[in-house]
Amino acid sequence: MLNMAEGLARLDALAAVPAVSALAEAFAAAGHELAIVGGPVRDALLGRTTHDLDFTTDARPDDILRLVKPIATAHWDIGREFGTIGARVAGEQVEITTYRADSYDGTTRKPVVAFGDTITGDLSRRDFTVNAMALLLPAKRLVDPTGGVEDLVRGILRTPIDPRVSFGDDPLRMLRAARFSSQLEFDVDDDTVAAIEQLRETIQIVSAERIQGELMRLLATDDPVRGIRLLVDTGLMAQFLPEIPALRLEVDEHHHHKDVYEHSLTVLRQAIDLEHARHPGAAPDLPLRLAALLHDIGKPATRKLEPGGVVTFHHHDVKGARMARKRLRELRFDSATTDAVATLIELHLRFFGYAEGAWTDAAVRRYVRDAGDQLERLHILTRADVTTRNKRKAHRLAAAYDDIERRIDELAAQEELAAIRPELDGNRIQQILGLKPGREVGEAYRFLLDLRLDEGMLGEDEAERRLRDWWAARG
Repeated sequence: MLNMAEGLARLDALAAVPAVSALAEAFAAAGHELAIVGGPVRDALLGRTTHDLDFTTDARPDDILRLVKPIATAHWDIGREFGTIGARVAGEQVEITTYRADSYDGTTRKPVVAFGDTITGDLSRRDFTVNAMALLLPAKRLVDPTGGVEDLVRGILRTPIDPRVSFGDDPLRMLRAARFSSQLEFDVDDDTVAAIEQLRETIQIVSAERIQGELMRLLATDDPVRGIRLLVDTGLMAQFLPEIPALRLEVDEHHHHKDVYEHSLTVLRQAIDLEHARHPGAAPDLPLRLAALLHDIGKPATRKLEPGGVVTFHHHDVKGARMARKRLRELRFDSATTDAVATLIELHLRFFGYAEGAWTDAAVRRYVRDAGDQLERLHILTRADVTTRNKRKAHRLAAAYDDIERRIDELAAQEELAAIRPELDGNRIQQILGLKPGREVGEAYRFLLDLRLDEGMLGEDEAERRLRDWWAARG
C-alpha cells in the first residue's frame, strides 16, 4: 500500500539527484518552470525503481537547448519537432519537453503539435492519472490535477479525461492500459474498460510498429498475463493478434481437451519463472516469451474430433510455426525474432518423443542441430509446456528432460555439438569425387552430415572412405 510520507521522502531524494538539481537551478535562473513528470514521479511514490528522467517546462525548444548546453556533456534534438530535447547531464540521460496541448488529426493519429502554457493543461492530456503527476522544481511541489495519488492508493488505472476522448485521440493508449495494468499490478476502471470495448477497432489506424512496440513492453513485464487477459476480454487483441483469442476453443459434452488459452497463459508464466531461475538478473527474453504465448496457435486449425471423445491436433507445431511467421511479419518484427519464434514453435513438441523412449546419441545430436542457437530457449519452453496436474506424469517429464540436458552436456564435452558439420567440406568433396559445384555436391554433403549425426566424429580418413563407398554405390 502507498505510504504517502515515505513517497514524499522519495520525491525529495529524486529532486536531490545531481542531474535534477542542476537542471532545476538552470531553468529557475532563467525564469522558466521545470518539473519532473510522469513515470519517475509515479515510481518514486510507489517505491519502485525508475530508469527515466522526464521533464516538462514552459520553455520552448530553442530555450531548452540554450539552457541545457552549458551543463550537458551531450545533447540531441531528434524530438525537437514535438518540443523534446534530449541531453546527458551529470551522467544521466534526460528528456525535456515543452508543455503540450496537442490535438490529433483524426485519421493517422499523429499529433498536431501545439505548445501549451500551463502545467495543469499539459498533465490533463496524458494517458492515465497515475502518469499525470509532476514534481515542480525547485519548490518540490507535487502537482496532481486529476487525482493520480488517489488512484495510486486504490490501485486503479483511469484516464484524466473521458476515456472515449482520450482513446479517440490516440488509440494506442488502449494497449498501454494493458501494459500498465501488468507493470503496476493495477486494475483498469470500468469506464476505461468499456471505452476499450467500444473503440477497439480504432487500433487499426495505429501503425504496426507502434503496436508491436507496446506488445513487447507488455511481454517484458514480470506478469504480462493480467494485461493479456484485458486485451482478449475487451476484444482488442483480436484486432492485431487474433490467434490468441482463437485459442479459446469450445468444448462439447462428448469431446474434451485442455483449455488451450489457459494452458498458453500458464506456459507463458512458467517460462518467465524458468527464465528468472536459469538467468537471474538478465533482461526479459522477449523471443522466448512470444514463443510461449504463441506455441499452440496452430491447434484451432488442426483440431479434429475423433471417435470416443478424443480430440487431436496433429502437426499443430508445423502449422503454428507458419502462422506465427506470417503474423510477426505483419507486425513488423525483425527477421531474427521472427525466425527464433517460428523455430521454437516448430520444435516445441520434439522432446516428448524422447520422454516416451530414450533417444540414441544420433537423435540427441539432431535435436541440438535443429535447435541451433535456440537450444537454451527450447529447453525453457519445453519444460514450461508441462502443465499437467498429474504429479507423477509431471515428475516423469521433468526427469526425462533433466536426462536429455545431461546427455547434451556429455556429448558437448566430447565434441563440438554447437556447430555440427561434416568432417569434409564442399571443396574437399569436390576434390575427392572430381565434381564441380552443383546438386551432387549438396547430396554428398548431406550424406556426410547424416553420418556425422549418427556416428559422431569418424576422422577425415574414415569419412573419405565412406564418401567414396557411397559414391561408388550410386553407380
